[in-house]
Amino acid sequence: VNIKELCENILATPLPYSSFTSSSVYARGYGAGYAKLNRKQGAGGWSPLDTDHYRWLQVDLGSRKQVVAIVTQGRYSSSDWVSKYRLLYSDTQKNWRPYLQDGNIWTFEGNVNSEGVVRHELQHPVQAHYIRFIPLDWSREGRIGLRLELYGCSYWADVVSFDGHSVISYRFRSKKMKIVKDVISLKFRTMAGDGVLLHGEGQQGDYISLELRRARLQLNINLGSNQYGSIQGHTSVTSGSLLDDDHWHSVVIERYRRNVNFTLDHHTQQFRTNGEFDHLDLDYEISFGGLPLSTKQSSGGRVNFVGCMEGITYNGENITNLVRRKKVDTSSFHNLTFSCMESNSFPVFFNSSSFLRLPGQTDSDSLSVSLSFRTWNPNGLLMFTALTDGWVEVAVTEGKVTVYMNVTQKNTRIDISSGSGLNDGQWHTVHVNALENYAMLTIDGDEASTVRTAIPIQIQTGGTYYFGGYFLHPNNRSPQHSFQGCMQMIHIDDHLADLRAVEQGHIGTFENVSLDMCAIIDRCVLNHCEHGGRCSQTWDTFSCNCSGTGYTGATCHTSMYQQSCEEYNHQGKSTGSYWIDPDGSGPIAPFRVSCEMTVENVWTTLKNNLPPQTSVINADQEGKAILQITYNVTDEQVLSVTNSAEYCEQYVAYTCRMSRLLNTPDGIPFTWWVGRANERHSYWGGSGPGIQKCSCGIEHNCTDPKHYCNCDADLRSWREDSGLLVYKDHLPVSQVVVGDKNRAGSEAKLTIGPLKCHGDRNYWNAASFTSPASYLHFPSVRGESSTDISFYFKTSSIHGVFLANLGTTSFLHIELRGSMVVFSFDVGSERVELSVHSPMPLNDNQWHRVEVEKNIKEVVLQLNRQYRDVRPTPPQGHTKQEFYSELYVGASSGQRGFLGCMRALKINGVIFDLEERAKAIPGVNPGCQGHCSSYGMHCRNGGKCVEQYNGYSCDCSLTAYDGPFCTDDVGGYFETGTVVRYDFLQEAGSFALREVKSLSGAGLPSGANLTREVLVFSFSTSSTPSILVYISSRTQDYLAVVLRHNGTLQIRYSLGGLTEPYTIDVDHRNMANGQPHSINLTRNLREIRLQLDHYPVSTYTLPEASDTQFNLVKSIFLGKVFETGQIDPILIERYNTPGFVGCLSRVQLNGMAPLKAALRSGVAAPISILGILVPSNCGASPLTISPMASASDPWHIEAVVFPFNEDRAIGNGVDRNFAIIGGIISMVIFTVLCIMVFVIRHTFRHKGSYHTNEAKGAESADCADAAIIVNDPAFSETIDESKKEWFI
Repeated sequence: VNIKELCENILATPLPYSSFTSSSVYARGYGAGYAKLNRKQGAGGWSPLDTDHYRWLQVDLGSRKQVVAIVTQGRYSSSDWVSKYRLLYSDTQKNWRPYLQDGNIWTFEGNVNSEGVVRHELQHPVQAHYIRFIPLDWSREGRIGLRLELYGCSYWADVVSFDGHSVISYRFRSKKMKIVKDVISLKFRTMAGDGVLLHGEGQQGDYISLELRRARLQLNINLGSNQYGSIQGHTSVTSGSLLDDDHWHSVVIERYRRNVNFTLDHHTQQFRTNGEFDHLDLDYEISFGGLPLSTKQSSGGRVNFVGCMEGITYNGENITNLVRRKKVDTSSFHNLTFSCMESNSFPVFFNSSSFLRLPGQTDSDSLSVSLSFRTWNPNGLLMFTALTDGWVEVAVTEGKVTVYMNVTQKNTRIDISSGSGLNDGQWHTVHVNALENYAMLTIDGDEASTVRTAIPIQIQTGGTYYFGGYFLHPNNRSPQHSFQGCMQMIHIDDHLADLRAVEQGHIGTFENVSLDMCAIIDRCVLNHCEHGGRCSQTWDTFSCNCSGTGYTGATCHTSMYQQSCEEYNHQGKSTGSYWIDPDGSGPIAPFRVSCEMTVENVWTTLKNNLPPQTSVINADQEGKAILQITYNVTDEQVLSVTNSAEYCEQYVAYTCRMSRLLNTPDGIPFTWWVGRANERHSYWGGSGPGIQKCSCGIEHNCTDPKHYCNCDADLRSWREDSGLLVYKDHLPVSQVVVGDKNRAGSEAKLTIGPLKCHGDRNYWNAASFTSPASYLHFPSVRGESSTDISFYFKTSSIHGVFLANLGTTSFLHIELRGSMVVFSFDVGSERVELSVHSPMPLNDNQWHRVEVEKNIKEVVLQLNRQYRDVRPTPPQGHTKQEFYSELYVGASSGQRGFLGCMRALKINGVIFDLEERAKAIPGVNPGCQGHCSSYGMHCRNGGKCVEQYNGYSCDCSLTAYDGPFCTDDVGGYFETGTVVRYDFLQEAGSFALREVKSLSGAGLPSGANLTREVLVFSFSTSSTPSILVYISSRTQDYLAVVLRHNGTLQIRYSLGGLTEPYTIDVDHRNMANGQPHSINLTRNLREIRLQLDHYPVSTYTLPEASDTQFNLVKSIFLGKVFETGQIDPILIERYNTPGFVGCLSRVQLNGMAPLKAALRSGVAAPISILGILVPSNCGASPLTISPMASASDPWHIEAVVFPFNEDRAIGNGVDRNFAIIGGIISMVIFTVLCIMVFVIRHTFRHKGSYHTNEAKGAESADCADAAIIVNDPAFSETIDESKKEWFI
């Protein structure tokens, strides 16, 4: 502020008329000298000719000045003014430099009338002798009209010119300098891409050097390395780009101990030097402009600087002033000059619609063109010329230079190309020669790589050459891209083109080019691609390649992944391995975790490198063994999980033989573990912080009651102390030190389980806004070059402000307007608004997600991850840092606030604690209820959504499914003879179909009369025949679903009134093909609807004579029928033997799930199981095949791919093994019982009989009866009933 106050002199008005020049003058009285602010002389300002192709007004400030501000005004009392303009500046009236701001050639907003005054402060002051003003847009009512003023002050600095041999040596007062703090500054200007600017070194290996390498600035510094090489002090940092542009660049190096600020042209990099040393030890001298002679031999080909430097200061010493006073060694200078040599280059700047036309020899039989160019674009036209019979074109094509030569008479086309990657922004030379019978192309003067080709005919030149663009293309060729970039040193017929004569209109012509300037910008030097995104560029813009970073968006700002397992869970994802990114766009990289979605919780698991039961070996001399526990994530990543989790645990187990653990009760622990923040802990699993005990000590059941750990009993037999560590601020375990291992016979094994956490408090961090005037206030938010905001909301209101900031720096506003979400922000004086419209109402009291991202390239507003509005960021809308102060969530500045719930508010990767802030604010309550309205749809297959404080869960108890979303199949594999029977409980006087209340209380009371039933199940089998499902009654009514001998399906209904059961035969191909099939059978009175797999529903009708009531429903049998009473003999004789072998799953009758009740232990239900039933998901889901999959047979199955879950498969395998072992034991008992029953029945065979419902000659009849007797205590009652039935 003080500098600006001191540097506020009027610069233009005191100058004489002759200091103002221009490209042209409209008429007498409109001269450039009249363009002074508020003056009315002449015509009241400057106006150029309308025919002027390149309009400019130039001010000669008399000497170099520092300019801090510009003011403009239209021509007095007229309709002439300039509405947009650019500024160029120079010290020499050559090689003009455009004024840049925020990495762009800046366009200033000018006037809207003739008398108004518009002032612009320059973001960075410029030092210049000449200022050039370029009008870009002007009054629609009139023409260009201008008066102006410049503000600033004098600028003077000592300048020294370096020729590549000259070096300034600044000798220290003492031979050795041990420096803890450095401040070095200088300005340089050069056309060379390489050169040493400063160098100093010491005999101990310390050094500092600043040098140009490929037009980039590199600072190398070493504060010391040790002699063994274990500490390497070398540090190298690179800054800038294209620094060989012959413009002044300023450098400041500030160092305090190991902390360094490296500033180039107002851009500062902060870093710490490598190694452990703080002092820079230099010997004798520090040199500027190159290496001292003493180190030249070992320089490794480094060259001295060629160009100019000014304002060199080293730790308070003005070196350039000392040079002028001859106080330092300048003996290497042949000709010491204190001014900068002018360059002879005359660059031309082309944009996408520019061309330059120059004359050459006509009707010559040779063609020679050479030029230098620099560009970022991979394609562009360098030169085009028409021949007498054809044409020649030189172009950049995919980064290489290609010459196209077309000879019309011979109808031949010749293409030659050379070079690669020439669109790197560096200067490259091209030389094209066409002589009598061959053509040559040389790139960058490399004669050895010259490409030659033969020409079939002698050429004749046309004499006119177009550079950068040619818009009168012949019809028979595709137009080339216009060139965007710079050219200089253009030679035609081996003569250098006089571009200054072109500027003055003496030769040639041009359109939309900028002469004597090269406005090239390296948009990747300040890399706006975040999170490791790779920057590439064209002339106009840059782009970011985000592949492999885990982030997306125009600048790789937004994370591709969800913040936690909790968020994946609420998207309906199932258990598996996922990438998570807890801080979103923040600095913590995404990482992979295991997510386990259970009914109660969502677990996040981080595994470590220690195998279970790792033997503890390699004890040191003190008997201690150190085991390092590493995880596949960083400490910050672990912290991001544990900080937001509601609960964390880690299982630890110490298995010992003569190896004590905690040395309880009073000793110093032999073993301890190290957790977060490198803290040491001496409690074990099952215990807590500060309690030197194991779990057995807490539960009072240790091997030796005198000790608090089993291992502390020091026994020769194996013992174990295990349990869960649950104090999450100490987790995870990173190291275990085992101390009792050096005695003879001591052995120990260690298990450290994975870190497991559940809950995500950030994801559910919510507040409820109950008043339109209520709000939460947060002091400030700081953004870098990008800002992102995301949150969830739900409301029943149609209007309200979500979030706004009322600070003076940057306006920001997000609000709800009906079915739209609107985001608005300020760009300079202009307000920009984005809006996203939802086809569904937003006041539906369901959760909706809003995401906003504003970066240097674009602004994005997204709703529910579906609807987007994207705008390019206006060039003047970007500043390096954005600062949002006074942030309000809810009502702000008198506007109607948001009514409803908001949660998971995150800005720039930081979660805002709405819940905590809401506790103290009236009209805002912490937390939010009503998650089921948004997420209830994730509870599938009839699962019921249950509200919880921080989320929801799915109650699957009334379904045939399990899992967090009721999507996991519950099924079982049936061996030969396996039967599952479910009995409906008797409820006197109840004959209506009831809703199921739970699995333990059947919803169909025994004796219910059904007029409607829904039977759903899936099966897979390879054997026939079999009964899949049989529903019995206390009358002769029944329903059976059977597979016939040929594998086709049959439905048998017997409801009374018919002499034979009503059958539905699905005469398709064999369904016993080992593949999963699903059946949905629905009856409503006489209408029967059948759906197989995902094919269209078939409808059938019971005959008029049939009853419509299923009377006195009694039991469901799965796999086989064992029932007393009158049974359809066809059913028994044809289909019941040997029984179903295969998989049945998701069996459900009117909301009843008999198979799930049979397989879920702990659920009391009237169920009996005979034989072996192994839990299985039966292939998870039925096949979904289009009916047109096979033209010949819509039921034909080509291939089946089932989802496979390793963990589940392993678990099922274990269950299966136990089942097989149990099955063998059961078979032995089974056989013994069969023999006993056979003996008993043989003895009493004449004393009565009952119907067994088995086919005659069935070999397993006795054994099955025995099994029913053993497994079903109620069966004797059935036998008694049966006897009464037969003998009365």
